[in-house]
Amino acid sequence: MKPALKRLFGATAAVATCATALLGTGAGTAAANGRAHCDRAEQAIWIDDPSRNLTAHGCTMPDNKHRWVRVDIDTLVLKHYKDEYENGPVDHTKTVHDRTVSCLGYTTDKGTVNLFGCPPN
Repeated sequence: MKPALKRLFGATAAVATCATALLGTGAGTAAANGRAHCDRAEQAIWIDDPSRNLTAHGCTMPDNKHRWVRVDIDTLVLKHYKDEYENGPVDHTKTVHDRTVSCLGYTTDKGTVNLFGCPPN
């Protein structure tokens, strides 16, 4: 093989390796930023005060252990109750899209994610 051709292959391999390493580093940083994503979530609104808890479905949660987790929610359903009881009558619901909330933590149970400590935004 000619020396010029060897150098060309070597340079191409070096560029490909460097690009792969950079892309891998960027993807790792994006996954480690503490963000989660949920398709759908519900939040109770007691008279005029929102609950600090959300129930979410279709979530991908980060595997890091940050104290706060940011959650991107595609569809958030706000249930406005007539009184202070969860089993009480619902006055109305409001659906909002593409919201981001910050929560103190979460638990998971059979495909449902229970987010807690979410201050109202």
